[in-house]
Amino acid sequence: MRSALDVKRALGDAVVASLQALSREQGLGPLPAEWEDRARAIEVPKDPAFGDFASGAAMATAGHFHMPPRRIAEALAERLRSLAGAGGGAAPLPPSLQLTSVEVAGPGFVNMRLDGRWLLEVASSLLRDGPRSGVPDIGQGRRVQIEFVSANPTGPMNVVNARAAAVGDAMARLLEAVGFRVTREYYVNDAGRQARLFAESVAARMAEILGEPHLFPEDGYPGEYVREIAEELLREEPTLARVAPAERLERLRDAAVDRMLGRQRGDLEAFGVHFDVWFRERALHEQGRVQQVLQELERRGFLYEAEGARWLRSTAFGDDKDRVVVKSDGALTYLASDIAYHDDKFRRGFDLVIDIWGPDHHGYVARMKAAMQALGYAPERLEIVILQLVSLVRGGEAVRMSKRAGEFVTLAELLDEVGADAARYFFLQRSPESPVEVDLDLATLQSMDNPVYYVQYAHARICSVFRQAEAEGVEPLGEVTAQQLAPLQSPHEQAVLKALAAYAEEVRDAALRREPQRIVQYVYQLASAFHSFYHEYRLLDPDPSTRRARLALAEATRRVLADALGLLGISAPDRM
Repeated sequence: MRSALDVKRALGDAVVASLQALSREQGLGPLPAEWEDRARAIEVPKDPAFGDFASGAAMATAGHFHMPPRRIAEALAERLRSLAGAGGGAAPLPPSLQLTSVEVAGPGFVNMRLDGRWLLEVASSLLRDGPRSGVPDIGQGRRVQIEFVSANPTGPMNVVNARAAAVGDAMARLLEAVGFRVTREYYVNDAGRQARLFAESVAARMAEILGEPHLFPEDGYPGEYVREIAEELLREEPTLARVAPAERLERLRDAAVDRMLGRQRGDLEAFGVHFDVWFRERALHEQGRVQQVLQELERRGFLYEAEGARWLRSTAFGDDKDRVVVKSDGALTYLASDIAYHDDKFRRGFDLVIDIWGPDHHGYVARMKAAMQALGYAPERLEIVILQLVSLVRGGEAVRMSKRAGEFVTLAELLDEVGADAARYFFLQRSPESPVEVDLDLATLQSMDNPVYYVQYAHARICSVFRQAEAEGVEPLGEVTAQQLAPLQSPHEQAVLKALAAYAEEVRDAALRREPQRIVQYVYQLASAFHSFYHEYRLLDPDPSTRRARLALAEATRRVLADALGLLGISAPDRM
């Protein structure tokens, strides 16, 4: 056994085989495949008093057997009891899975208890094969593109961008952990009105610095960072001071955006977020891709003219109204470029495309999905995650103003105050669809009250124990068998073993459900189980066999903690 997933799979097979036999006995023939799938599910009861694992198969198959679920459960339990001990019956279990009790509860639940050998096998497997030995290869090399952050290149990264960066990067790491080939992509909006306004804002500040007449653009960017960029460009390109304003603006159209983009990239790198592709919107227009996509939509019958504009017939795919892609004055809408961009994604061969958007894009989801279907792409190949907002609190009061930029708290400021690890942990502790509040006082606290400190300290504490063991001349662990872990029988030791066994399933579910918060919750629970174990028992026990087993449990915990924190992009320090 490599994980609780393997145990669930084996128990599910035993349940299905038992129900198949019961179905034939009842003269109903084989249990149909759709009933098998329902019957195979095995859960872990929230209350340990109800056993180690539970099956609701009796209720799931009542429609097939035409019997009360309780009667089906009693018959199923009787068959499963035959597997206890010698492991006989319709579907013998692996030797390490021995049922010690099978009980029927409630309307038809079957609760099962196992002896602890399977937990020892899991811990031994973790030490031998690594913490992901039980994680299933679901992706099987399929290509996934995940696009996130994609902020306008007109200002510094703010805390909302920072949460998008943390969530997108964690999702990418999780997808890679279950076998997908992931490309992280940043879409640079450098062809629209905002990029033009930014260049005009930098040009106005540059003229101001040079003492020239200037008019700051309406709706321009007034932040201090705009003046800084103007000063930097003047220092590095002195000729900008000697050219006419019109020529200067033309040269700044690319230079200003590129400079801001460099700053954004630097902030993200400091946050530990790296992108494989920085895709420029301007390239779509220069290559004629937008017009080509519009022509394809027209050819397919999903583009029409009305009121002097051109419309996407998005209502054909569930949108609440059709959408303009070319305005009456001939200007393209943002939607037109976005359709071309997403078409380009699929043309690059990605099997799945995931977008992480802010809450202001919620109404944009249906039209983008409609556009992709109009182009012939299966709707399940485009997935859109709506990420909710971030609020910061200090001293019980909401933080509203940046210390420096005057408009918002930047990612750089946040990293200066709390660091990348704490920022990631707090950003990831809630579902992406839920708003998150970051308590800056708590995030900077160097004590066990700070959850990220609490988790990281578990890893550092284990490292400290092994340094002490080495100093005392304790023999290195080497290979550890399940039999050598047999002394781990106390409730605290069993709690750690069960937490370790759950890791593979948590990784799988976090990846498939796009829920990185599951790993945040998991590492806290594992750290909590370990801290409790550490306070109850001496890891460096005088008895050699007990000491070896406990050190092995600690090392398995350390490896899983380090791996899980790595999936979140958080470090696992050796000392704190």
